[in-house]
Amino acid sequence: MSAFTSPRFVPFFSFFLLCISLSACNQAPDSSTSGNSPAAEPVISTEKILNDVTVMASDEFGGRAPMSHGETLTLDFIEQRFQELGLTPMFGDDFRQAVPLVAITTEPTAEMTINAIEGDSGEPLTLAYGENIMLWSQRPQEQLSIEASEMVFVGYGVVAPEYNWNDYEGVDVTGKTVVILVNDPGFASSSNELFEGRAMTYYGRWTYKFEEAARQGAAAALIIHDTEPASYPWAVVSNSWSGPQFHLDLGTNDSSLLPMEGWLTHEAAVQLINLSGYSLTDLQQAALSADFQALELPLTATSSIQQSIERAESYNVGAVLAGSESPDEWFIYMGHWDHIGTDDTAPEGVDNIYNGAVDNATGIAGILALAEAFAAAPQPPLRSVAFLAVTAEESGLLGSAHYAQQPPLPMNRHIGGINIDSMNVYGPTTDLVAVGYGKSQMEDYLRKHADNQQRIVAPEEHPEAGGFYRSDHFNFAKQGVPVLFAGSGSNHIEHGTAWMIQKQKDFNANRYHKAADEVLDDWDLSGMQLDLALFFHIGWDLTNNNDWPEWYAGNEFKAIRDQSRGR
Repeated sequence: MSAFTSPRFVPFFSFFLLCISLSACNQAPDSSTSGNSPAAEPVISTEKILNDVTVMASDEFGGRAPMSHGETLTLDFIEQRFQELGLTPMFGDDFRQAVPLVAITTEPTAEMTINAIEGDSGEPLTLAYGENIMLWSQRPQEQLSIEASEMVFVGYGVVAPEYNWNDYEGVDVTGKTVVILVNDPGFASSSNELFEGRAMTYYGRWTYKFEEAARQGAAAALIIHDTEPASYPWAVVSNSWSGPQFHLDLGTNDSSLLPMEGWLTHEAAVQLINLSGYSLTDLQQAALSADFQALELPLTATSSIQQSIERAESYNVGAVLAGSESPDEWFIYMGHWDHIGTDDTAPEGVDNIYNGAVDNATGIAGILALAEAFAAAPQPPLRSVAFLAVTAEESGLLGSAHYAQQPPLPMNRHIGGINIDSMNVYGPTTDLVAVGYGKSQMEDYLRKHADNQQRIVAPEEHPEAGGFYRSDHFNFAKQGVPVLFAGSGSNHIEHGTAWMIQKQKDFNANRYHKAADEVLDDWDLSGMQLDLALFFHIGWDLTNNNDWPEWYAGNEFKAIRDQSRGR
C-alpha cells in the first residue's frame, strides 16, 4: 500500500475530499454511459449524515427493534425523507412492505435419544438441550417430533453442480435424520482445488445445509459444530439458538422448512458416530472426496420439541427514482434499519438501550444521502434507482428475505446493487474491502471507480468466516442478483494502518451489538462521505448504460442469474 501513501497521493486525496464537500469538481466518472453523466461530484453533506444518524440512534428511538415504538419512529423518519425528496413509493402506492414474522421459542426441555438399530451397544445416547445439542423448528407449530428416524451421514450436505459435487447422490433421505459437517470441503482441505479453499462458499453456510436437507425430504438435520470451521464457539450456538427466534411466517407445513433442525457439539458427534461403529475422523476424511457416498448409519433418532408461537408484522420501507428510459430496470441501494432494541432486564442505572449508531444508522443515513444526491442530479438516470431499508436483519436477514421472495419488481429486473451496513466513522482510507471478493462483475465497477479516487480494492481478511453470507445482500444473491458489499479498509490516510485497525478492534470489542454503539464526539465522517461518493458513481454508471453485471464463472449463483435472464 506504500504507493498510495506517497507525497503525490495525499494532496490529491485532500483535494478530492474538498471536491465532494463543496461540489466544486466538474469531472464526470470515466464510464461507458449511453447518455447522462453527472455534472459534478455528488453533494454529500457530513452535517446531514450526522444529523440523521443522531436522530435514528437517539434514546427516543429505543434501539430500533422490530415491532417496537422505535420501529414506528424509524419508518416515519425514513418515509418522510423519501417524500421530501420527491421519490416514488416502492410498493405500489405505499412506501412500506409488510413483513410477516413469527417468534418461535423452543422449550429447553428438548432432547434427542440415539439408539443403535442392531447389536448390543449398551445404553442409548441421550443428548441434552444446550449441553450437547440445540434443537428447534422454523415451522410455527407448538409440538413436533421424530420417532425412530433412521440416520444418514451426508458429509458436507452439498449439492453443487458447478463443483461436480453431490453428497446426496444415490441415497434417499426422505423422513430420515441427516448428520452434516460444518463449512465446506475447501476449508477442511485448505486446497484451492476444492471449492474456494479456505474462503467459505454458499455451500458452507448452515442455512444452506438446512435448506438442502429440506429439499431432499429429510425429517431432521443436525450440523456437527467445530469451532474453527464454524468461526465461533459452541457458546455462540447455544446462546444464539435459545430464546425467541424470529422467522418469516411461511405457514405450518411449508415443505421448504425442515420439521426439525439442530446443532451437535463435536464431542456429542464423536459419541454418536462411535455408537454407529464408525470413526468421525475417518468419515471427515472420506467426505473430502467428490466420490464420497452418503453412509446410512445403524442408528435411529427420537425427539420431541415443544414451542411457543407469537406472530406480528414488521416493515421494509423503500422508494424509487424512476429512470427516464427504462424505469422497469432497478439498481438498488439497501441496508437494514433495525437494531437490537432495549434490554428491559438490565439492572437499574445501567444503559439498556442498544442505539445502533454505526450498526446501522450510518448505513441508512448513507442511503438517504445517496437518494438526495440522485434526486439533485440535473436529470434522472436512464434506468431507475431504488432505495430500500429492510427490517429484521439482526434476526436473520428476514426483511431482505421477504423482499426477495415478494419483490415489487421481478428480481430478474434488478440490475445489481450495493448493500450498506455499518459505515466508516474514522476518516478516509486509501483502500476498500470487498466482502466476498472474487464473486461478481460488481467488483469491476468498484475497482473502476476506486481507481478514480486513487484507492485500491482488497478482499476481507478472514473469508473463511463467510461474511458475504451474513448480511442482507445474500438474499439477493440467492435470487441471482449481484449486490456489492464493500466499505473502507484499514489504511487511514492520515494515521496509517495500525491506528485504523485499533479503532476497528475497539469497536468490535466494546461497541458492536452493545449499548455503547452511540454517536461519539470524535467521529470523522469524511471517510463515509468518500465511500458514498464512490457508491454514487457505481450506481450512476450502471443506471446510464445497458450492462447487466454477471457473476464470475464458477460462482454458485451464476446459474440462477443466467436462468432468470433467459441465458
